Amino acid sequence: MSQRSEALADSLEEGARALAAFAGALTEQQWQAPLPRDGRKVGVIVHHVATVYPLEIQFAQSVANGKPATITAQAVNEMNAGHARENDAVTKAATLRLLADNSAAAAAAIRSLTNEELDRIAPVALYGNAVLTCQFILEDHAVRHSYHHLARIRAALLP
Repeated sequence: MSQRSEALADSLEEGARALAAFAGALTEQQWQAPLPRDGRKVGVIVHHVATVYPLEIQFAQSVANGKPATITAQAVNEMNAGHARENDAVTKAATLRLLADNSAAAAAAIRSLTNEELDRIAPVALYGNAVLTCQFILEDHAVRHSYHHLARIRAALLP
């Protein structure tokens, strides 16, 4: 394990813990509240973060292996919309368990990456086929994801 992969994994775990702590303290009314400009319920968004960790790791591992990442913005949007429809009634307890399990697995996968893999590049369709590093993909997706949604949820619930 490299110091860089350890730092990335630690940051992912810290973000997931912060999201879990905040979400765990929400009332049922707050859990069910739709997020402004997004429309998804707060609980659905927390579940979304937990659900996509494995996909975000696969995305980064593709780049770590030097393979083009073919996921598109349209596919991401369709996946997110489908997730919201299918998980509208998700419970807080189940979501927090999934968040803990999937963030731990994601952190373990990140810790297994070498510096060479973090530095490897490949074309990424989501970014107009720009050639990007695995580390960038991790930072912009799996590592950042919980921080991004936690900030949006906090802003909506604590004006």
